[in-house]
Amino acid sequence: MATDGNVFLMYHELELPGRALCQSDPGYVRYIVSQNEFSAQMRFLAQSGREGISVGSALAGTEHRSVVVTFDDGCETDLLTAAPILRELGFGATFYVTAGFVGRKGYLSPGQLRELASGGFEVGCHSMTHPYLPDLSDQDLKREVIDAKNALEDITGGRVDHFSCPGGQYDERVLRLAKEGGYKSVANSEIRANGKQTNLYSLGRVAVMRGVSIETFSSICDGTLLVKMRMRDQVNRTAKRVLGNAMYDRMRALLLGSNQN
Repeated sequence: MATDGNVFLMYHELELPGRALCQSDPGYVRYIVSQNEFSAQMRFLAQSGREGISVGSALAGTEHRSVVVTFDDGCETDLLTAAPILRELGFGATFYVTAGFVGRKGYLSPGQLRELASGGFEVGCHSMTHPYLPDLSDQDLKREVIDAKNALEDITGGRVDHFSCPGGQYDERVLRLAKEGGYKSVANSEIRANGKQTNLYSLGRVAVMRGVSIETFSSICDGTLLVKMRMRDQVNRTAKRVLGNAMYDRMRALLLGSNQN
């Protein structure tokens, strides 16, 4: 049975043949979808009567058959690869950019970010330097949430209304600061669809992982797989809460690395 509300998809860098990724560790690579996979997924949406839209469009009340397309980090492939595919299909999307990564190798340059924004795509904020926000002091948190927003608005010349939390992690300070700073929404990585009753400062998203079949992708988009995915995600969140962020990340890197051998 399909779920009520819009599913928000979460993408990261797209992989192109012969092009090095921004990072190479297994924990990062598992979130990387190839150009061909992404193209097939977007075309599947179009063929099944769904439309890819931005966060802003979803919050404005676009119809249920829409799927929200979001990207984190601000990698160069947002402009080089994702944007042309989306534009060809008439789809929208929100690109949550890590402000401090702009201009780094593999990430959007200021000019590319302006080009993405001027092409009709929505630019959101993904912090300044991509830390776990609840671990920060109040002063550092302001830099990650408010100063990052200002920096992106200075580059694009437009408003940045939507924020996504690195690692999906947040606390009440993050939400309060986002509201005070003028953001209209905050997204995390809690697996659920977002409907009319969803708190705009607690928008769930579903990460699209490397190697996902079209059948699984379809079940994500119509919501039928979300309960099963949410149960598995709760186990991971509990482990992170017990171990702490740093220890959890080290153990995950060891496990993923051993699975590569």
